[in-house]
Amino acid sequence: MISSPLVGIEAHASQSEAKFVQSVNKALPELEKLYLHLHQNPELSYQEKATGERMAKELSALGFEVTDNYGGYGVVGIFKNGDGPTVMIRADTDGLPIIEQTGKPYASTVITTDGDNNTVGIMHGCGHDIHMTSLIGTAAQLVEHKSQWQGTLMMVAQPAEEVGGGAKAMLAQGLFTEFPTPDHVLGLHVSASVPAGKVAIAPGYALANVDSVDITVKGKGGHGAYPHTTIDPVVLAARTVMALQTIPSREISPLEPNVITVGSIHGGSKHNIISNEVKLQLTLRSYNPEVRELQIAAIKRMTKGIAVSAGVPESLMPVVYVHEDETIPSTYNDPSLATSVQSSIEREIGQSNVVKAEPVMAGEDFGLYGRTSEKRPITIFWLGAVEPKLYEASMAKGETLPSLHSSKFAPDYPLTISTGVRAMSRSAMDLFNSK
Repeated sequence: MISSPLVGIEAHASQSEAKFVQSVNKALPELEKLYLHLHQNPELSYQEKATGERMAKELSALGFEVTDNYGGYGVVGIFKNGDGPTVMIRADTDGLPIIEQTGKPYASTVITTDGDNNTVGIMHGCGHDIHMTSLIGTAAQLVEHKSQWQGTLMMVAQPAEEVGGGAKAMLAQGLFTEFPTPDHVLGLHVSASVPAGKVAIAPGYALANVDSVDITVKGKGGHGAYPHTTIDPVVLAARTVMALQTIPSREISPLEPNVITVGSIHGGSKHNIISNEVKLQLTLRSYNPEVRELQIAAIKRMTKGIAVSAGVPESLMPVVYVHEDETIPSTYNDPSLATSVQSSIEREIGQSNVVKAEPVMAGEDFGLYGRTSEKRPITIFWLGAVEPKLYEASMAKGETLPSLHSSKFAPDYPLTISTGVRAMSRSAMDLFNSK
């Protein structure tokens, strides 16, 4: 079992804080075992049965009141420790359909069948195994040091984050009504671009609105030698792809970040056949909810306008379908809560180890916990996961590191877990003690 020593205790902690760090260090061997188990036994979205059972078992052993199979295979653990605020901490649990290629001796070798009956590998390529281990480590520390805080601790192991369904399902089942309504909601996410031992945080918008959109461009097929007798949907699709790029550049303010990417285009079957339709698949990204609405409205208007200009009859107008069930709202880190969390983490691991994060166009359904009618304050922070020497070498050489969702993403898990537990535990404890 590999353990990373915790650095800088004397420089960053009082005597009582040093004891807390020693407590985290003492717990690391068992946390590393948990991490390796989770890493080697990943499950796909909506299939996280064994993972949920393990998380429920870990929380029950710590004295939490546990509800499992919530919103799918989600788990909710409640630990009441006197009067005070309710702090919710969330971790996601699902893996990705990726064959791991890290070459690590503990690499996942799991093979399964996905929802489309395809045989796929599974790995925790987005760090959810780190998230879950940090959740359990934080729960253990807060229980062990319960004399130092008062309130209700709510631990949530959420399924199906990768497909944008888990948070929706848990909230729809009554997460904020059947259980104590949280005053603060915290989360963390590993970063493949920040060295282990450091944390990055961004007040305000942190992650983007995400929409999946399908466009079916219709036309009138025929022989490739007689294009004048057809209405070519391939040409219409090509015009549409180029025109869509004018939405971010010419229809939405340059002060409002947004992206429209055509990730897939399919049409036709043979060199000399003009098909009847072409299918496009898009991903839309933005921060401002109003910008999202502008994107969708402009896409519908523009695709129809191009079809009309080509003489497409009303019966063959393009179809724009927005996958509302997969829509993920942007994550807005409450500025006051984010500032408080940042201060707590700086006191715990040192100011030099906390850096400012820039907003990214990736999506995370964590944002939904702040979009309820009560507008709960939420904050998620980035947990550095890159082995420090590897990070330094890559920076020196200008090389790109394996990203999240890469088959070669391999976090420095001992240091990452210890930092995550310290950062999250201190943040929660300070929130419990805030007036």
